Parts: sequence; structure tokens; C-alpha cells
Amino acid sequence: MSQQPGLKIRRLQVLLAGVFSQVICIGIARFSYTPLLPVMQEQSWLGDIEGGWLAAVNYAGYMAGALLAASLSDLNVKDKLYRIGLVLAVVTTLLMAVTENFWLWALLRFVSGLSSAGSMLIASALILNWLIRHGHRSELGIHFAGVGIGIMVAALFVELMLQLGQDWQQQWLWFGGLAIVLAFPAWRWLPRPASVNTSGSGAPMKDMPPTRKFMWLMLTAYFCAGYGYVISATFIVTIVERIPALSGMGALTFAVVGLAAAPAVMNWDLIARRIGYLNALLMAYSLQIAGIILPTFFHSLEVALFSALLFGGTFIGCVSLVLTMAGRLYPSKPAKLMGKMTLSYGAAQMIAPALTGILAEKTGHYDLGLWLAGGFVAVGTVLIFWLKMTDPTAQALDDEGKLQTA
Repeated sequence: MSQQPGLKIRRLQVLLAGVFSQVICIGIARFSYTPLLPVMQEQSWLGDIEGGWLAAVNYAGYMAGALLAASLSDLNVKDKLYRIGLVLAVVTTLLMAVTENFWLWALLRFVSGLSSAGSMLIASALILNWLIRHGHRSELGIHFAGVGIGIMVAALFVELMLQLGQDWQQQWLWFGGLAIVLAFPAWRWLPRPASVNTSGSGAPMKDMPPTRKFMWLMLTAYFCAGYGYVISATFIVTIVERIPALSGMGALTFAVVGLAAAPAVMNWDLIARRIGYLNALLMAYSLQIAGIILPTFFHSLEVALFSALLFGGTFIGCVSLVLTMAGRLYPSKPAKLMGKMTLSYGAAQMIAPALTGILAEKTGHYDLGLWLAGGFVAVGTVLIFWLKMTDPTAQALDDEGKLQTA
């Protein structure tokens, strides 16, 4: 379908608003904690258990945001929450620098997690709704590329600040300043939502409610993906830094995660067009298992980077594919099912970091935590295969995904 130049520019601005919001709320407010964790442990009193609990509290905030998004259907309310989330992401990042009190840190990490739901979930719904209304392909690949870009920014920014001699407090302040700059296009370029439930052709957007079986199996499989994702996302830098031969390579490894994640979402969109959503998810889950457990076998830089490449190239693909499926099932109110899916994903993220931190404190390494994470993703893979083979909703989604035209 041909588009006028003005419409192409507007579409690009909408997608870039999503990218910038992801960099702010996911890359900075949420994931900057990962490369900063070993710095904070070295320069402050923070230990493994406390570090794990702060990560868990952050994901609890994200889960609360997902619950809020799932409970609301008014797109205008969601738009207001998206903009509030941008402000909260900036403020909580800056305030991390002004205290060493665990409970204040926990409060700030909770609120930053709440703000990240605005970028990951509410913005996804607003952008998907805008794309459908204006006759564009209903894919979120470019939007979710912001997660990988945000991870890269976080990793490289910490490394740069360390080279410049900035301590952990100064680094949080620099991150806050960067978030302020990026908040302007993230705010201005995402249009206010329309109030009619019609597509660009004027046809009503029809929802396709899934079967009960689809809901339970997909929610459980997505919980498993959330458990696997959060261990590497939270501890990968610390894991690498604690291997004597790889000391100083943590930030580089995390940057590779972001480098792999940035184009991965668009690649998974292309893969899903050819083989369907469920087959693409099976592929992503299987590759993610390898990315999670490889560091338990080999302690070389090459393996660490390859593991980061596999992890970064798959975790965001899983998120994008699942949330896109949710949007296809409920185009008139996409955030409702997105919220339920994200609640499942977020529940795992509350449990896993705290448990892994306790195991690491007791054993002195993260191997057991990584094996648990890989095991959960393996269970999720089996559930998706079961869903694909037995459920009509899954089969209909696969057929629809392959039939979409540009």
C-alpha cells in the first residue's frame, strides 16, 4: 500500500517516540541498574542479597504497572499514564544518586519499574492502535528496537563514565540528564489517541477472543520466559565480572546484549511472517535456553559474548511476538490482554532475582540460578509446542500472521 510522504514521516515519528520512551524507561530507568550493580557493590555497602531484592522490587513495580494497564480500557487515560511514566523515569533515576538507604532505593526502584510498564506496555498499545487505525502493518519491531538500543546505551554509558572517573552517584545523575533530553521527542511525537474503534479503511476493528486453553498455556509459557529473561538481564554483568579471566568485560558483554536486541525484533517480525507466530516463538525460546546456560559450561570471553548475542537476540523477540499476538486478538483494546500477559511475565521477574541472589550468596556463584532459568524456559517451550499442536486460536494467529501484507 503506497503512502504519502507526510504519512510516512508521521509513522516514523510515532515509532521513534516509542523508541525514545523505551530508551528512557527501559534502558535508563530500568536496565542501567544492571551495569551499575557491580559498581555500586564495589563503592557502597550493597551485597548480592540486597542487589537481588532491589531487582525484584523493580520488577514488582513493573508488574503493578502491568496490572494497572490491564484494568483500564480508556486510551486517553493510558495516554496520560504514558506521559506520567516518562516523568517518573527521569525523577527516579536522578534520585537514585542522593541516598544509600535501602528502603528509599527500594521505593525508587519500584516506581521506576512502574514507569517502565508505561513504555513497554502502554506505549506498545497506543502505537499498535495508531498503526492499525492508519492502515499500517500491525508490527512493533521498530518500537521494541528501543529496548536493545537502551541496553546498549546503558552499558556503554557506564563504561564511558568509569573511564572518566565518575562514581556510581555521578553516573545516576548523568543517566538522569540523558533521560531528560530524550523525554522531549518521546512526549511530543506520540499523538493523542482517537476515540473511534475503526481502522484506516473505516471498518470496525474486530476482536478475536482466544480460547481458555490458549490463555492459560500462553500465560504459563510467558511466565517461564520471564523467569529465564530476568536472570541474565539482571546479573549478566556481575556474572562476567566475577570470572577472573573476564574481569572488566561485563559492560562489553551487556553492550552485546543490546546490540543483538536492537535489530532482533524486526528480524522476528520477518520470521513470524514466514513461519507464523508460534513457530517463531518456539525458535526464540530454544535459542534463549542456550544463551542462558552456556556460561555455566565455559568461562571464555568468546562464549560470554556468544551467550550475550543469543540472549539479546531472543528475549525481546519473545516479548514482541507475544504482545503483537495480544494486539491482533484485541485490536480495539490491545493493552487489556497485553497487561494480562505482562502480569505473568512480571510475576516471574519478582521471584527470580531475589531467589538467584540468595543462591549466589550461599554458593558463591550464579550457576544454579542460570540452570533454573534455562529449565523454566525449556518448560515454556514445551507448552508453546502443545499450544501450537492443539489449539485453534494459535493456528488462526499463525495463519493471519503469515497472510498480512505490507
